[in-house]
Amino acid sequence: MRIRTGRPPTLAPRGMVTCPHSLASAAGADVLRAGGSAVDAAIAASAALAVLYPHMTSVGGDAFWLIHDARTGAVRYLDAGGRAAAAGSIDWFRARGLAEVPYRGIVPATLTTPGAVAGWCEAHAAYGRLPLARNLEAAIAYARDGFPVTSRLAGWIASVAAELAPYPETTALFLPGGTVPRAGTTLVNAGLARTLEAIADRGRAGFYEGEVADALAAFAAARGGLFTAADLKGQTARWGEPIVGTYRDLTLYETPAPTQGFTVLEMLNLVEPMELHRREFLGPDHVHFLVQAKQIAYHDRDRHLADPAFADVPMARMISKAYAAERRGLIDPARALPWDRVPSYGSLAGDTVFIAAVDADGNAASLIHSLYGVFGSGVTAGDTGVVLQNRSAYFNLDPAHPNCLAPGKTPLHTLIASLGFRNDRLWSVLGCMGADGQPQIHLQTYVNLLDFGCDIQEALEAPRWLSGRFGLTEPRDTLHIEARFPAATIDELARRGHLLDRWGDWNELAGHAHGIVIDPLSGMRCGGSDPRSDGAAIGY
Repeated sequence: MRIRTGRPPTLAPRGMVTCPHSLASAAGADVLRAGGSAVDAAIAASAALAVLYPHMTSVGGDAFWLIHDARTGAVRYLDAGGRAAAAGSIDWFRARGLAEVPYRGIVPATLTTPGAVAGWCEAHAAYGRLPLARNLEAAIAYARDGFPVTSRLAGWIASVAAELAPYPETTALFLPGGTVPRAGTTLVNAGLARTLEAIADRGRAGFYEGEVADALAAFAAARGGLFTAADLKGQTARWGEPIVGTYRDLTLYETPAPTQGFTVLEMLNLVEPMELHRREFLGPDHVHFLVQAKQIAYHDRDRHLADPAFADVPMARMISKAYAAERRGLIDPARALPWDRVPSYGSLAGDTVFIAAVDADGNAASLIHSLYGVFGSGVTAGDTGVVLQNRSAYFNLDPAHPNCLAPGKTPLHTLIASLGFRNDRLWSVLGCMGADGQPQIHLQTYVNLLDFGCDIQEALEAPRWLSGRFGLTEPRDTLHIEARFPAATIDELARRGHLLDRWGDWNELAGHAHGIVIDPLSGMRCGGSDPRSDGAAIGY
């Protein structure tokens, strides 16, 4: 029997849910046991996470879905990204002397409307089996009666307490009495319970119209924000086509623009001819080639990615094998690729939750739901209990840039989700948090699974690297790397010219990844959960 670094994968014959908090996974699994679909379970887990993991996600955030319908074999994409308010324009910022969208505060909180709830309701209308109110039961109970503070949540509250201090509604919830809550204690968000009850009672209208929407709009108006009741009423979730590529015998679906899912397909195309499965697992080539593929794909992302309703995004070209063949010449087997040859921007700092759900009929939901930064904008909208996101900070205020701000536009999104198929059968449901790190984590996990034969838990627990910066003071080509990589690998990467930030054995900044793999012979659901999170894979 192999010695593992941590837990084994969870095995279950019928249904499975995995996400970054065990109680949210349990809420989803409970819905599956009650006869719910994969979409019902994903909504239950997502709503529970909006209560249990408030630093990572919120009812006030955005979400994107990939949904597999086992009966038809189709994969559908659902865009629940928030749109810029009608008042949101580059001129609005210029008039106030702002050269960029602020990271915290009422401006990013209200520049775009929350999109996730519209996504819950749209997905539920198409694929739900249980009433929406049943799916929200666990989340409502945790918000109303109290939810446990994990050591991770306590740590994140402590780390951003000074940034949250200007926002009294937020500090009242998460810094009661002005102190960081101790792990093992309980927090209550009664306002969020009432908001969730309104959604349970009236669906989409319970959030985007009526009392909750009026409260959100009034809060924005009183604080000098941008979105209005009309902006909220106009927010919808939109069905679209996923993007798809191949790597070895895998057919991989990812979320399209305005998300960065194409970078995963481009990176896999770039490294496929290098036959990583013939190289050393966790060896220097394993890392060196993937890092350079990341640099090339992110250069394309930063030049082209935007809301496709407003910009011409050359998605088909960027995910083609032919384009990868053109770009592959930039990869140097012997030396790190200098950042200035293929510049990319963005930041690895960001927080998100991913939910994977598979039901007894083989339907699957791959759902990514986020606030962007830790506690998003930092702003809680009055007594609604809703922490508002800061995703709009990704907008560019250069009118010549494809991702420039415009009313009704969705910003570039780091959020991505994936579904994988082998021999035309669903094989994987996989995703992660990590802002600009998300495609890098998809890439590493799929390579671990396909090229090196890891099971899902091993693939998620394997040592991880992230290329890029977490703060403005770091060089953009910093390679952050966990110390569980062999020392010889780390030393050789340094010799090849990589600018290393040597992490400890485990680092939560390396992201929370979760996934389900379906055994092609038995149909067994094999779930994995990242030990860098508070999650668990739970099935039945």
